[in-house]
Amino acid sequence: MKDGFGLYLVMTNPVAGYERCCEAAVRAGVKMVQLRMKDAPRDAVVSTSKGLMAIVRGSETRLIVNDDPSAAAEAEADGVHVGQTDMAVGEVRRRYPSLGIVGLSTHNLQQAEAAVPLAPDYIGVGPVFKTPTKKIPDPTLGLETAGRMIAAVPFPAVAIGGIDLGNVSDVIAAGAKNYAVVRAVCAAEDPYDAIMRLYRAAGI
Repeated sequence: MKDGFGLYLVMTNPVAGYERCCEAAVRAGVKMVQLRMKDAPRDAVVSTSKGLMAIVRGSETRLIVNDDPSAAAEAEADGVHVGQTDMAVGEVRRRYPSLGIVGLSTHNLQQAEAAVPLAPDYIGVGPVFKTPTKKIPDPTLGLETAGRMIAAVPFPAVAIGGIDLGNVSDVIAAGAKNYAVVRAVCAAEDPYDAIMRLYRAAGI
C-alpha cells in the first residue's frame, strides 16, 4: 500500500457481471477492486462479496467493499471504503480488526487534510471530473485541486470521478499515481480489454 497500486476498479452494475469483471481484473493484475452495490440489500452485498473473494483469494488483487464494514467483515473481504458520513476510520478498525484496508472518500482539500491524523490506508480524491455514478454528486474538483489534495497526504490517494481513456494521462500528469474508474470498465462487454486499454492510455 505504501507505494500505491495504480488502477483501482470500482465495480457498479458491470455489463459483464460482477464475477466476470472481477476475473478480468485478477487476470490483468489489478491490485484493488471495490464492490459498490448502492441501495442493494445487505444480504446481496455479502453474498456477492463472498463470491468475489473466492475469485481474488490467492491473487495480488484485494477486494474492498463499499460503505458497510459489517458486510465486508462477514464476507471476509480485504477491506472497506467509507465516506465522510459513514463509520469513522478509527471505529472501523476497532470494531472490525479483520479488515486490513480502510479507505476514506474526500471531496475537498480540507477533508484531505483532516484525513491525515485519521491515517486511513488511502483516500479517494474526487470527483475529478463530472460523473453520473452518484445520485447527488459532490462538486467537481478539476485536475489542479485534485493534485493539491493528493500532495497533501502521506499515504496513497486515488483520483476518482469521470476518469476514462481520454483523460487518464492528464490525471497522472496532475500527480495521481492511483486512479479509479467505474464506467470505463463496467460499461464494457469485455472488461479485460477495457482494463488493458486503460493501462496503455496511462502509459503502463
